[in-house]
Amino acid sequence: MKLLFAILLTIFTAGCSVAGSNKVENASYTTIESAEENKIEVREYNGLVLASTSMKNPDGDNRNSAFRRLFNYITGDNIDQSKIPMTAPVLMDKEIDTSTEIPMTAPVFMDGDKNEPMMSFVLPETYTIETAPKPKNDAVTLSELNDYTVAAIQFSGRLTDKNIKKHKDILEAWIADKGYKVTGSYKSAGYNAPFVLPMLRRNEVLIPIDISK
Repeated sequence: MKLLFAILLTIFTAGCSVAGSNKVENASYTTIESAEENKIEVREYNGLVLASTSMKNPDGDNRNSAFRRLFNYITGDNIDQSKIPMTAPVLMDKEIDTSTEIPMTAPVFMDGDKNEPMMSFVLPETYTIETAPKPKNDAVTLSELNDYTVAAIQFSGRLTDKNIKKHKDILEAWIADKGYKVTGSYKSAGYNAPFVLPMLRRNEVLIPIDISK
């Protein structure tokens, strides 16, 4: 039941078709370098506001519980009482009249730090760390990423540990070959709902780097 709940929430919020069309706002970035033959880019993200929560759960339901907390936050579990225009399709049984409903932005980030694995939703560009509604749940925190330079590799298929490791290894080898320095832990990113055909999904591994030499 918990897995079904998370899948249904993803379907309702992702605005995707089975063919992989993604209709939600994507986090914007500047492309610094591109290696199209292996779908690698060097990107700079600036001013990303993240709503994050830990994927550690004593009951073992890590991703589903984390997703549910973040989904609750963007659909009303926050202290802001104002209404904001919907910029992406977020579908639910009824409109919540007493709290802000925040449109969901792709991708959903999952931190690769094994000590404290985190899941993050990226808030729309209209928000800053000062204006984003504060979460009611203490397990959800807000943070901001500025001048966040990463090497990113895009791949299809399922976002499994095996698939993540395969492409993380490819990306790390490319970074080493370019002479760039890794500056932090990797993140994996998913852009599609679970019902999208695996071969049409967009997944990514992102590794923060220093490109100065």
